[in-house]
Amino acid sequence: MTKKRKRSAGILLPITSLPSDFGIGDFGPEALKFGKFLHDAGQSLWQVLPMTTIDAGCGNSPYSPTSAFAGNYLLVSPELLIDEELLTTDELKKIAAKYDFTKNPDKVDYEQAREFKTEILNAAYKHCMKSGKADFEAFVKKTDWLKDFALFSVIKQVQGGEAWYNWPEELKHRDKEALRKFQAEYSEEIARQEFYQYVFFSQIKALKEELNALDIELVGDVPLYVTRDCADVWQNPKYFDLDEDLTPVTVAGVPPDYFSATGQLWGNPTYKWDVMEKDNFSWWIKRIKNLLSMFDRVRIDHFRGLAAYWSIPYGEETAINGEWVKVPYEKFFACLKENFPEMPFWAENLGIITPDVEELRKDYNLPGMLVLHFAFGNPADNPYAPHNHTRDSVVYTGTHDNNTSRGWFDNDATEDEIKNFASYIGRDVMDGYIFTSEVTRLAVSSVADTAIIPMQDYLRLGAEARINVPSTPSGNWVWRMLKDAIPDGLADRIKAACKLYGRI
Repeated sequence: MTKKRKRSAGILLPITSLPSDFGIGDFGPEALKFGKFLHDAGQSLWQVLPMTTIDAGCGNSPYSPTSAFAGNYLLVSPELLIDEELLTTDELKKIAAKYDFTKNPDKVDYEQAREFKTEILNAAYKHCMKSGKADFEAFVKKTDWLKDFALFSVIKQVQGGEAWYNWPEELKHRDKEALRKFQAEYSEEIARQEFYQYVFFSQIKALKEELNALDIELVGDVPLYVTRDCADVWQNPKYFDLDEDLTPVTVAGVPPDYFSATGQLWGNPTYKWDVMEKDNFSWWIKRIKNLLSMFDRVRIDHFRGLAAYWSIPYGEETAINGEWVKVPYEKFFACLKENFPEMPFWAENLGIITPDVEELRKDYNLPGMLVLHFAFGNPADNPYAPHNHTRDSVVYTGTHDNNTSRGWFDNDATEDEIKNFASYIGRDVMDGYIFTSEVTRLAVSSVADTAIIPMQDYLRLGAEARINVPSTPSGNWVWRMLKDAIPDGLADRIKAACKLYGRI
């Protein structure tokens, strides 16, 4: 007899979007406060976006990581540093007085946050060096990717932010003697980078434990690809399709389709899966283990790229002249299953997905995604329409790449979509506020085992609260929730709806 799946519900809110006094959401008091709100609302899942290192040159996108392993130190909480006796209250006040985070409390201030968090962490590092924390040393010793990442970060600083492939040849090609000399000259700067990661992983581990005690699971995300200017490509060029001068041979993207005549050229270096296969995909296994030290479950972005990927010759201006290249997915997923028997993964399977990709997903019982914003152009045969939902799914109103539901209705929806939605629910919908209420109810009532609602939809916010507009280079990843945004009674209303539809 097949075991009955447990129905559940959760909320999507990036850590960066939490309120804080320091320009960006972090792991501090507001994170635990939100966890308690989730608990009171009967939610069992908190989905966040990737928390890997980000770069201003890539628009601060967490999907363009400069490391597949290192964490975003901007998420470190100054208050928790005080609790950990790595910072004093007076030090925090003195440093914070140099900055003004009051102008736009509903926006992330990346520029000031970088300067502030760097200064705070450097002060904490001095305390750590004086106290001689053994657990910091133990973290450095056991974390095998850390030294190369710290070295990469400091070289990049010394080189004025230049991409690694533009560094002097001896550093670009990792000449052992050149790296040894650099490490000796910049040993303290490298140690500070290691310390940033120590604090990051200490704080996320503590938050995860506190959330788990509230019966909340943390859901993370793994971008399939990394950027070319990434510590991992520099550290392990053998795993990427590069020539002898470390220039990409092929890059990633997606082919032309109904939405784009030229496809999408992402430009990320593609993997040498044949090389990865020879050492049992060790880089991927380490990457997933690292993620599962932070999260209870992980959503795999661009899941179809683990079955076959669109390979485009480097230098092409569009994605037209690419080709499908098969991944040795049978061996890869067998390796994942061996290392992670519970397979705590969700598959991002949006867009045009071929039968082999869906078969792979179902073979390993990985939930796929359903987005209601995509459902009402022609609902009858649309897989995103609620009457076509399947239980092995995670249903969303929208994701971080969508407008908010209110913003979608007010700005993006066609007349046909609005009419079809009204017919679907049996009543006219006159504005985005009402639409948000109704589409949220459809998600929670869906047969899909899991329902995830962006926090902006529970707050009935419009397009001003959108997190990301794909293919736009700036202005994204900045929305933040205000401290007083959650109204009284909201937790009770969410809990009642989830109880009504069997998600509690």
